[in-house]
Amino acid sequence: MNLISLILNILWIITGGIWMAVAWLFAAVIMAITIIGLPWARSALNIASYTLMPFGRSAVSRDEWDGREDLGTSPLGFLGNLIWFVLAGWWLALGHVLTAVALALTIVGIPFAWAHLKLAIISLWPIGKRIVSNEEVEERARADYRVPGTL
Repeated sequence: MNLISLILNILWIITGGIWMAVAWLFAAVIMAITIIGLPWARSALNIASYTLMPFGRSAVSRDEWDGREDLGTSPLGFLGNLIWFVLAGWWLALGHVLTAVALALTIVGIPFAWAHLKLAIISLWPIGKRIVSNEEVEERARADYRVPGTL
């Protein structure tokens, strides 16, 4: 993580990132307690980590990243996301949107509001996502643009 990402993540935690990460952890605990909610708990923990420190990382679709479909990106993953949306996704998204609105009232808070809006979208449909560093995304993009047989 570079210095700018570190500074932004510290400011993020101070300006509301911590309480939304706790909300994600709460959702994960509730899902884990039910036992049948363990697949959702795993996704919620994954996104809780991202919510705690979003700068310098990105959420990508696992099937696009890995180049293959898995359980979370299959029709069962779609069904899982639908259930997630009803049980927890909408209220987590609402928390992110309300925090974004409050942060957007100040000029300094606008970048953090934008990050909360991105997280609100992920809140609605988290299963099948992977959190990767921006360096990995850039490296993958460079590798995709290389022509075989050239440097």
